[in-house]
Amino acid sequence: MIWALAACAMVALSECLVKVPLTRGKTARQILEEQGLWEEYKQNNTYDPMARFDAAGIVPITKDSEVMSDLQLAYYGVISIGTPPQSFKVIFDTGSAILWVPSILCDGFACNGHNKFNPNLSSTFRSTGQAVSVIYGGGGMYGIYGSDTVNVGELTVQNQIFGMSKVETPSMQYLVSDGVLGLALSGVTQPGATPVFDNMMSQGLVGMDLFSVYLSSNPEGSMITFGGTNPDHYDEPIMWIPLSSQLYWQIPVDSITINGKPVACIGGCQAMVDTGTSLIIGPMWSVRQIIFGVGARGVEGEFVVSCDFDLMPNVTFHIQGQEFPLPPSAYTIQLPSFGCRPGFAPTYDNMWILGDVFIRHYYTIFSRGQSRLGLARAK
Repeated sequence: MIWALAACAMVALSECLVKVPLTRGKTARQILEEQGLWEEYKQNNTYDPMARFDAAGIVPITKDSEVMSDLQLAYYGVISIGTPPQSFKVIFDTGSAILWVPSILCDGFACNGHNKFNPNLSSTFRSTGQAVSVIYGGGGMYGIYGSDTVNVGELTVQNQIFGMSKVETPSMQYLVSDGVLGLALSGVTQPGATPVFDNMMSQGLVGMDLFSVYLSSNPEGSMITFGGTNPDHYDEPIMWIPLSSQLYWQIPVDSITINGKPVACIGGCQAMVDTGTSLIIGPMWSVRQIIFGVGARGVEGEFVVSCDFDLMPNVTFHIQGQEFPLPPSAYTIQLPSFGCRPGFAPTYDNMWILGDVFIRHYYTIFSRGQSRLGLARAK
């Protein structure tokens, strides 16, 4: 780390801070709805939002007809791998630690609609032969590791270990992104597979040991910044919260209230802040308390809410003695063919996940150097 700071001291700090634009495209659910396949997909697929957070990979699987959170993912950025570079759209995911992309070794229909890495075309590729598998809430992949040069924005990461998929589950075909770039802490990755941001730090590519995320509601304008923050996208002050885990970006939450009344997380709970989850996920009973508290009603197996935000209350998260209110405009998801629905989803696990619904409203700073998370009102 001392070497990293010394390297950055030799250039302007702005050269050790890189902004990578993110695009908000159509979600997989929107694609399925346009094809008339959403109802069939919903009935025949399981969704477990906690699957990738379980170290043993064993958690209760819940078939949730109300929401398929992974299918709402829409934010992706472009990176390249190899020499000459091969480009891929990836989700920057703070809930996992592995970089992986489809490869020419995968010939299933889930891979065929995506860009595939060809190791034979890269002069800097090295094979490791080690197997890799990743499980997400609604799917996953199996493949092998390789090592190559990875370009993220203007940063060039040398000798980066990454996964090349050989098999992907059918649900992966509906994601706009090709693969995933994991940004969780290094403790959750496989031995030898150092995460991308860890290599950015050790190779002296960033000026500060942190990255920050701004998610816009518009198709353009979202940004992930490596090595610093972007004040254009948040209002002071930044409220800093110490991490309560050395594996994930996890923080303690005091309570969740509606109109001043505690409705969930009573007595305190733990929450992971995760760019790779679109909604806010929580225990079944607690989430239902929130959903009913904002006036939701059941329609054809899903919950809907009023699209008139003046009729709905804020949902307030109390964290480290600070209040983080979410207004109806933040926690309501509007689907073109379905209307409005609450951006909360239940699980049988006791953990909470604060996904994109939360991050869109609060600019989020992920500080590796000080093991803390910064939250500021996004603008």
